[in-house]
Amino acid sequence: MTSAALAATREQRAWQVLARVPDPEIPAVSVCDLGIVREVHEDDDGALQVVLTPTYSGCPATEMIEQDVRKALLDAGLGPVRTQLRRAPAWSTDWISDEGRRKLRDYGIAPPGPVCGGGAAASGSPMFVQRSSANPPCPRCSSTHTVQLSGFGSTPCKALWRCLDCREPFDYFKPF
Repeated sequence: MTSAALAATREQRAWQVLARVPDPEIPAVSVCDLGIVREVHEDDDGALQVVLTPTYSGCPATEMIEQDVRKALLDAGLGPVRTQLRRAPAWSTDWISDEGRRKLRDYGIAPPGPVCGGGAAASGSPMFVQRSSANPPCPRCSSTHTVQLSGFGSTPCKALWRCLDCREPFDYFKPF
């Protein structure tokens, strides 16, 4: 097998391992489901380089995510490993995979809708985020008869909502 083929196989194995690394604040989804892992490649010196984009610049879980990513890859025998934080373009909720959205809903968190205006992910530049005028559906009963209780939920990236039909509170992952 050529060195390029070995590198590709190593990168594929790394993606498989990273798909099982949970987000520290929302353990139902992986760092890949959230779109935090942007790239995985082997550098010229043989180190596996993992490019991460935190969900926002002040995310308190960033260091833990870096540690968890390195540990998972080292434990899988894929070292040496380096991580790089890339903050531009800024992370967008548009980067959450369909599987990640399903997992959020199953966990009781209403996933975000698309970001209006294409988002930072599309343009590579800062933008104002505009939430859709539709209320998020309840992750328990799917009703859109919901109301926001607070702009802040269990983590800074979520808001607290309540379903007026089943009367249950739920977190809504804010689109940005």
